[in-house]
Amino acid sequence: MPLKIVADTAVCQGTACCMMESPGLCDVDEQTGKVIVLVDEIGDARRAEAETAVRACPTKALELQDC
Repeated sequence: MPLKIVADTAVCQGTACCMMESPGLCDVDEQTGKVIVLVDEIGDARRAEAETAVRACPTKALELQDC
């Protein structure tokens, strides 16, 4: 089942931990300093990478949800 990463930008502190773990899935907006999710849907092949990005966030601003 496909997943998506949902970001809570109100909680994000721009540490870029998600981007360092998964540069193809997450980035940090240069103007706001907040996370940007780059992929709308994550298939099984990238599930582990997405889970790593979510776990890496120190403020728990990222969450995986079913599409």
